[in-house]
Amino acid sequence: MILFVPPPQRERERERERESVMKAGEMAECRLIKHRSGFCPSDCIFYSKRKPVALPMEDHLDVATFVASLPHSGDVALIDATTGEKVTYPRLWSMVRSLAAGLSSLGVRRGDVVLLISPNSVRFPVVCLAVLSLGAVLTAANPLNTTQEIRQQASDSRPVLAFTTPEFLPKVAGLGLPIVLMGHYSHGGGRLDVKVAATMQQLVEAWPTPTEGLRDAVRQGDTATLLYSSGTTGRSKGVASSHRSLIATIIMVMQRFRLSDGAQTFLGRVPMFHVYGLTVLGLGALASGSTVVVVSEPGLESIATAIERYGVTYFPLAPPLVAALAKSPTLDLYDMSSLQTVLCGGAPLSQDVVQEFEARFPQVALLQGFAMTETTGMGSSTDTVEESKRIGSSGLLSPNMEAKIVDAETGRALGENGRGELWLRGPCIMK
Repeated sequence: MILFVPPPQRERERERERESVMKAGEMAECRLIKHRSGFCPSDCIFYSKRKPVALPMEDHLDVATFVASLPHSGDVALIDATTGEKVTYPRLWSMVRSLAAGLSSLGVRRGDVVLLISPNSVRFPVVCLAVLSLGAVLTAANPLNTTQEIRQQASDSRPVLAFTTPEFLPKVAGLGLPIVLMGHYSHGGGRLDVKVAATMQQLVEAWPTPTEGLRDAVRQGDTATLLYSSGTTGRSKGVASSHRSLIATIIMVMQRFRLSDGAQTFLGRVPMFHVYGLTVLGLGALASGSTVVVVSEPGLESIATAIERYGVTYFPLAPPLVAALAKSPTLDLYDMSSLQTVLCGGAPLSQDVVQEFEARFPQVALLQGFAMTETTGMGSSTDTVEESKRIGSSGLLSPNMEAKIVDAETGRALGENGRGELWLRGPCIMK
């Protein structure tokens, strides 16, 4: 990759070391932390009971470089379940380097925002990693959003360039942005007001061996993503997350799923434009050398076929799909014995759904978690079958995370079993 890592910023590192020592001192002073809840009465903070994770101290470090630097023995990074196309890890990073060089040739620089409108595909993570490696900011949109919603996001985030697929070209028409097309471009596109600067393939092929050189130095504190959230309570708002937040999330994802013990095979159905799919499938799984099988076709049959054909072991999903898997008689026709773990987030599962799923798939661990875009996909989770037995619980606080329960009217921090707002603090919190 076109990487630039300057000499260590010792003063910044020393400052963080001092903060770490001070924090450790505060923890030592709080001797009343309750073993069962992690609650400290002296400061009304709930401390995570998970083993803390070590985070990189380098000031100049981007998330793409971090993902690429982690050692693993993985072979195939991405598989398109529909076409059977496979992207190996050497090919993945070759494409990332070439695409980054191509984007740089188009004038994309550190701090520039790049809009991505696409369903899940084996090209989606390549775009993300290339954009992030340059220090540019990724803003991804749901391709099912209306044209007006996409225009609002573009107006708010002010991108300099957009990636999209041919079928969604009408939704970027009129934005006045140069377009990089993720697919074959036919000039017979009617009267659409679009300017296709290049196809993704053209950029990759134009820079097959990008030269090493200096580029804008990217800091961990720089904004990496601008994902939009809270659309259910009004107009969506852009959530600015840093490279540091994404790196912390990746490390926690790898610890939670025990990916350091060996690569897994993930089913890529959760949308990658969402923080859940981006951090688990687009970054965390690839950092561990795991394989992501991208399923873009609708229906349980496509899911079951992918699990059977590719030996899927991990399946991140949302509650409606858990219920569908538990009830569908169609799945009896498929061998899903490879599946080990289902990871559910987005809403709590009811006791009935949990029991139906466990009866249908007794060999599968059903884990749940709570997070937000604003917490870069981390918050709390159940990480074992034993922890998951408490129905309705979203588990323990994520590593390095602290929480308070606060009375919304008085602002007073509450103790154990209090009912109020949940406040979170930790390395994954948005800027």
